[in-house]
Amino acid sequence: MRRIVHVPIVHSQTDLGPIQDRVRQAYIDKGGEQAWRASREALAQFWKALEQVMDHLPVDYARLRIYQDGLPVCGQEERIVRDLAEQGGANYRILQKLAGRGARIEGTEDPDLLRKEYELIMNSSLGPSGGEAASADDAEKSMVLRDLLDRRDRFIAARIDKTLQEGETGLLFLGAMHNATAMLPESIEVLSLTDLLRNAAAT
Repeated sequence: MRRIVHVPIVHSQTDLGPIQDRVRQAYIDKGGEQAWRASREALAQFWKALEQVMDHLPVDYARLRIYQDGLPVCGQEERIVRDLAEQGGANYRILQKLAGRGARIEGTEDPDLLRKEYELIMNSSLGPSGGEAASADDAEKSMVLRDLLDRRDRFIAARIDKTLQEGETGLLFLGAMHNATAMLPESIEVLSLTDLLRNAAAT
């Protein structure tokens, strides 16, 4: 039996990379500086709690594969994780710790799709509208982004199916907008993190 444990995540500023300043400004424009700071504090608490759970996972790390939202299949996955962990990314610090215990980090996403999404976001207005023409243009880009997200999810599901071996468990760190777990074959059992912990407590 193959198992995938879905770990829902919220992206930190480090995860957002070059677009983090635009996202921050758009958030402040809508809710103000205080709301932005409050969201960052809540996010820090989320990652702290998740890291504590990950420090006591009831798994065989030698048979654990890690799949990460936004991590391209490129042959440099471990270096990317290490670099982002050193930059303060809580998500990637967790991945690095899991790898240190014997888990295998897998490239998860199609780099071409990630590049297309990045370029589209950088050319979209994230703040107040610039008029009807801008709104129509952004509406079209939103449709393209939804299509890209669907294609990313299909790639992620196919990647997991290809790399996850019989008897192994995968941890899938994935943002809330994704639907990749619904695209996995029936031969892969999908669990929530709560399911994993509950099952371990019952044995």
